[in-house]
Amino acid sequence: MLEDSARIQQHDAEYVSKKRAKKGESPVEPLYSIEDAAQAVRQFVSLNYDRPMNIADGVKLTFSDAGHILGSAQVILDIKEGDKEIRYLFTGDIGRGGHAILRDPEPVEGVDVLHIESTYGNRLHGDRDMSIVEIAKRIIETAHRGGKIIIPAFSVGRTQLVVYTLHQLQESGDLPDIPIFVDSPLSVNATEVFRLHPECFNEEIYTFLREKDNPFGMENLQYIRQVSRSIKLNQLKGPAIIISSSGMCEGGRIRHHLKNNIEDPKNLVLFVGYCAQHTLGSRIVNGDSPVNIFGEPYEVKAQVARHDAFSGHADRDELVSHVEASSGVMKDIYVVHGEEGSALAFGDTLQSINPKSRVTVPIFNQELDVLY
Repeated sequence: MLEDSARIQQHDAEYVSKKRAKKGESPVEPLYSIEDAAQAVRQFVSLNYDRPMNIADGVKLTFSDAGHILGSAQVILDIKEGDKEIRYLFTGDIGRGGHAILRDPEPVEGVDVLHIESTYGNRLHGDRDMSIVEIAKRIIETAHRGGKIIIPAFSVGRTQLVVYTLHQLQESGDLPDIPIFVDSPLSVNATEVFRLHPECFNEEIYTFLREKDNPFGMENLQYIRQVSRSIKLNQLKGPAIIISSSGMCEGGRIRHHLKNNIEDPKNLVLFVGYCAQHTLGSRIVNGDSPVNIFGEPYEVKAQVARHDAFSGHADRDELVSHVEASSGVMKDIYVVHGEEGSALAFGDTLQSINPKSRVTVPIFNQELDVLY
């Protein structure tokens, strides 16, 4: 992911620098290069879940499964200073539980201070099974009118979940027999990593992998790394499903597929996850037209649908359930990683169910002393 990010930054910096050069302005540099990424990765040391490690005097680190994406972890810091001891939990992104592929997030015992995300802190996800039925219906309708289904999806986690769901729908006879393409080098690489780590799978998919088939492979599914093969998809005739990153349409090959397909009313752009405000994805979902892609305006004539059945983030009630499943005094709770309205609303929710806690939604540069 670091290498992929570096490559995108490099291309973006080159593009911006050309624009600046025409104005007589100095070039810009990427934050880090592919070489920097490679050097950083060589210094990584992996640590399994539930394996405590001392990282400083009086500070012990433990990772706990967050159930969000492959390898996602909550960070537990057990801190001892003099005769005082506290357990500080950073949840990171929390998964929903009941994930089609991954195990549920692990509750953490004895938490004194909690740092928790709030991406969906003010709303609930729709029913997963009903959303998948609706998605299958939209795919069938689009295929019947000869259109393409363009699915923006994050390379790690979301793409694999979409592919696995399509596999299940095809096995049950609920999906038309049309070609499926995963067009993203990072998605291809990430899927290989998934296949190498069945120990992170839940029991259902582990059984599927052991007894039936590769959950991320079908006869009509092709993974595409090469740019030349990606470009050939522009000449593809007839219905097809194209899954490409990024999920918010801010980078990657998805922008090319949108550019080539968004003005055709036969097509469907299907969003299966969260799009932050002001991203290209959010503008399309919000009904903006035209939208700028590579600096040029394109009319949104394709159908647009959004379903959060594949969301990797817990919603409000699922976040509350995770907090309640974890035990401890929780004198201090910090609500972070969410847009303002979502974070503030979730802060109010946590305060109502934890009246003895100090619940804070921090603002930029705010400093607080931890209560213990």
